[in-house]
Amino acid sequence: MRILDAGCGNGRNLVYLLNEGYEVFGTDADPRAIEAVRKSAPTPPAENFRLETVEAMSFPNAFADVVISSAVLHFARDEDHFNAMLREMWRVLKPGGLFFSRLASSIGMEDRIESISGRTSLLPDGSVRYLVDEALLCSLTDKLRGEMLDPLKTTIVQNERCMTTWVLRKSGYLRLRS
Repeated sequence: MRILDAGCGNGRNLVYLLNEGYEVFGTDADPRAIEAVRKSAPTPPAENFRLETVEAMSFPNAFADVVISSAVLHFARDEDHFNAMLREMWRVLKPGGLFFSRLASSIGMEDRIESISGRTSLLPDGSVRYLVDEALLCSLTDKLRGEMLDPLKTTIVQNERCMTTWVLRKSGYLRLRS
């Protein structure tokens, strides 16, 4: 199974997968993060971990069986950036593949966030994030022609922020509008 961690950081989410012998790849825009993950990856070649942004990955279409996006999409600058990152992750995912995303949302905290612009909001913890909600994730699932494999699950983190898990299976390929 080929697994791609889009926005892998220093590889914290890849340790188990690497130790279990999966074919693992990752991208990140931070050169220090990529260097750290390359050093911690005993088996895969260093070129499996690439210094590149999530919205412009060099992997071919339908490359990965699984794409992981953990705490990445909420760093989108705006709707166009969010859609560009999502489109790219979906592009590299094989038909029938699994997309796992954990991202900040407004679900359960609607009354505690301050809108800045569009979906970009100030959270009670002082961070600024691009926030999704249930309606958007369901709409995107339909646009992508994905199948939700698990209901959306949201964790409220000490009344400071909410993190939602969004898990899809790719049944076909449809480009989001730019």
